[in-house]
Order: sequence, then C-alpha cells, then structure tokens
Amino acid sequence: MYRYDEFDHEFVKARVAEFADQVERRLAGEITEDQFKPLRLMNGVYLQLHAYMLRVAIPYGTLNSRQLRMLAHIARKYDKGYGHFTTRQNIQYNWPALADVPAILADLASVEMHSIQTSGNCIRNVTADHFSGAAADEVADPRPYAEILRQWSSVHPEFSYLPRKFKIAVTGAERDRAAIKTHDIGLHLKRNEAGELGFAVYVGGGQGRTPMVAKKIRDFLPEADLLSYATAILRVYNLHGRRDNKFKARIKILVHETGAEELTRQVEAEWKNLKDGELKLPEADVRAIAAYFAPPLLPARPEGDEQVKLARLDSRSFSEWLDRNVTTHKNPDYAAVTISLKGIGETPGDASAEQMEAVADIAEKYGFDELRVSHEQNLVLPHVARADLKAVHDALAEIGLATANSGLITDIIACPGLDYCALANARSIPVAQEISQRFASLERQRDIGELKLKISGCINACGHHHVGHIGILGVEKKGTELYQVTLGGSADENTTIGEIVGRGFGPEEITDAIETVVETYLRVRRDSSERFIDTYRRLGAAPFKEALYGSEAKAA
Repeated sequence: MYRYDEFDHEFVKARVAEFADQVERRLAGEITEDQFKPLRLMNGVYLQLHAYMLRVAIPYGTLNSRQLRMLAHIARKYDKGYGHFTTRQNIQYNWPALADVPAILADLASVEMHSIQTSGNCIRNVTADHFSGAAADEVADPRPYAEILRQWSSVHPEFSYLPRKFKIAVTGAERDRAAIKTHDIGLHLKRNEAGELGFAVYVGGGQGRTPMVAKKIRDFLPEADLLSYATAILRVYNLHGRRDNKFKARIKILVHETGAEELTRQVEAEWKNLKDGELKLPEADVRAIAAYFAPPLLPARPEGDEQVKLARLDSRSFSEWLDRNVTTHKNPDYAAVTISLKGIGETPGDASAEQMEAVADIAEKYGFDELRVSHEQNLVLPHVARADLKAVHDALAEIGLATANSGLITDIIACPGLDYCALANARSIPVAQEISQRFASLERQRDIGELKLKISGCINACGHHHVGHIGILGVEKKGTELYQVTLGGSADENTTIGEIVGRGFGPEEITDAIETVVETYLRVRRDSSERFIDTYRRLGAAPFKEALYGSEAKAA
C-alpha cells in the first residue's frame, strides 16, 4: 500500500493545524455555524441529527493493522466505542465532540490517514475493487491508478469547488465488484490487442433523486493519458454543470441533457489540447507508484487443500463460512476472506473497537498485515493461506464476525437513516435488523441464493437501493414513514436501475412485503441455480406485483 512521503506528512499536518484553529474560533463564537460549515465539510465533519459526524478517508479501501487499531482507538476514546464502515470504503464516527476533532485528526495523521475531501463539492475518495491485487480474474491491480487519481485530485485548485460532489471508481477485472457504472467516472482497467494497459471510460452514473447508469465514452484510453482525460471530463463538467440547481448539478444530468455523443465530442476536443502536455503520465512514475502495491511474498503452502478438506468434515460452521465468505485467489495456495459486518440483528457496517482490534491482530498474524473495506460495508483479508482459513474462521467466531452470509439476503447494505442523518426521511437500521432476523436461518438463506438487498432512508440513496436486486427506499408521507420497494437493480458489469413496483409499505408491513417477494421468487424460479436477478429479468415485475398487491396490481 502507498506510504506517505515528506510532502504528504507536512501537508496533512498543516491541514490539522489549520482546522484546529477553525474549530477553536467556532467554539469561541468568533465565526458562525454558517461560516464554519464549508470549513468543516472540507475536513469531513457533518452536523447530523444529534451530533457532529466525522468521515475518515480510507483510499481505495486499503489499510493496515496499525491503521485499523487507530480507528479502534478513536472509536473508544472519542466516540461510543464503534465505527461505521460506508459504501465509499470509508469509516464514519457518529458521536465525536467538535472540540475533540482536531485531536482525532492528529491521531489519524500519525498513521497516515485523514478526512480531507470526504465531503464537499470536490472529488471524493476514489474507490476500487476490494479484491484488487488478489482477484484471480483481474487484468492488473487497479489501486496504483486510484492512488495516482488521489494524488492528482487532492485539493486540486481547479476542481475543489465543483457544481456537485464527484465520485470515481476503478476496477481491473471483467466482473465489476466496484460498481463503476454507478459513478461519475468509472474506469475499467483492461488490455488492448497489443497487450497494453488502458481504460474503458464510463461517465455519468449515479443514484439519488435521478438514478442513471454511466455511458461508455471511450473503449480504450492509454494508461499514460489517465490524468489528461480525467481533467478534460472535469473541465467540461465544471463549465457546464448546473450550479443553479443542486438537484440537477451532478454530471449524470449533464450527460443526459447534452447527450453522451455530444459530451464525448466536447471531452475529446478538450483532451486534444491536454494529452501531449504535462499531465501525460511518465512510465517510470506509474511503475514507482505500482511498486507500493506489489503483492506480499506468498510462500508456498500446498498443505492447505488437505487441511481445508479435513476442517470441512470436522466443522459445519466452517464449511458454511468457506462456501460464502472465501473467494479464489490468483495464488492457488491462498484465498481472500470477506469478514461480514452483517451479523443477524446487527447494524450493517458497524464494528466495535474490540472487533477492530481483534481483526487487526488477525490480519497481522494471518493476512500479511493488509485489510480492505468493501463498498458493501464489509471488511476483507485479501491474502490468507488456505492452510490458515480454519484458524481465521475460529478467531473471527470468537468476536462475532464469522457470519457466513456474504452475498446472501442478510448481507444488507443500509445507510444510517433517520437514527442519525439530518437528511433522512425514514429509519433504515431497524428495517435491516428486522429483515435479517426474519431470514436468520442460514439454510433458508442458502436456498434463496445470491440476493442483494439494499436500503436507503431518503432519496439521496446512500444505501444504493436503486441498484439492489431488492431495494427499499424510506420516504415520509403525512408525517409517517413509508417504504417503497424496487426490484431488478444491479451494480455489477450488467448495471441496471430497479423498478418501483407499487405503493409503499408501513414500517410494520415492509418485512412481510420482502418475504412475499422472496417466496414468489422461490415459487417461479426455474430451479435452485437461477438467481433472483435472473428470474426477475426473465419474468419481469408482474408476478411480484400480483403477489404484493393482488387485485390492485391487476387494476393497474
């Protein structure tokens, strides 16, 4: 992973000192909350329903044990003993005192972390496939390019005050685990016929009030042209983005209103003036950054297959966990492990200080001191010897993190909702907890198979409900919470926006409604190998609407 150089250390140190002064002035009443707001947002501090919230950047979701221990320390000392991992591969603290935030930032700086550009109308944390560098199906590790984009975009003088927030995601595999088509810019790292590395470039994806799937505007962009082409896209957006209306200010609206073909023409014209200039990436610089991301030296561990086979016979819980939470590694003696933060009845994405410290110990002992945060709000150990999988499972079980539900219906993405967020219209967490409890039986979950369930507490869609196989959107109607159901969304290489199937359901009805959808799927699927999303694409919404609404659906 990337290590700070002298400039990075001095820059982050100066930002901590600057914000400490701003906080001191705010607490002394020398500046108003309105004056303080843009300053705190530039440093990842939000004002939520009950307290300030601090969002900490975890670039492309990669961190080490020392950093995770610091996150645990912050949770224990300055918060209520836990942190919340987010869909942008960050972590949020929901209860810090404003007076403590400078000390938190100083602690973060001591382990090469910060909260810069985790809010505001700027380029946010660049995200990547959480199996990067380990995935058997990747062309190359996309994280060096994410790091190059991070360095380029940090306090970029031209792009620090965009029309709206801007999000970039990168993947290096045919199977898209980074949801690149839901981002303002999505980059698919690939090789051309000559074997050269480059990118397919997608622009204009996003969720929120007007969900859209990104459009491909270039099939192959040479590696050296990454920054010049990104600059061209941002310049066109910065010039034409709707600053007069924040609901229409995202680049997805510009792509929609201008048309992908015309927007591509403008980007290409701007790029023509940039591509042979100072933004062209030198090969030596790319390789120097890539060297930081060289995989660890993985000693041969051929005994793993036999040990896993024996452990399967000895432990049903291990066998179930192995089937769901362990992923093939490019080295056959190793595997990538998903640590589910979706225990039955728990808050999706939350981890206690004690759990974070224990996971840091596990990563240090068995995972070459490397961890990832996934956009699905889980943690990942990317490099674990198969011979050590049983020991890792047992260590996770001791701290309540061995839930074998990765990709199943209880592996729910959920935003904080009305329990925390000042923008929310409805609660998300209690709905997620009740649904997970309804489907708690692992045998039932395995019978249902892969099913992506995602919940948002408002139209901003921080829970990604638009791209859930089943999505739930909480809205407010006449002073009460109501939950709309969408079906057929997906955030992979075949990204689609889900369809609203009908009227919403009250808090006491929504879990029953989800169960009705699931039972309908089990009844109409071809066989147990046909996934929910495939059944929906084959049959459409009709059988689900009829099951949910009966005569209402027929009348409609």
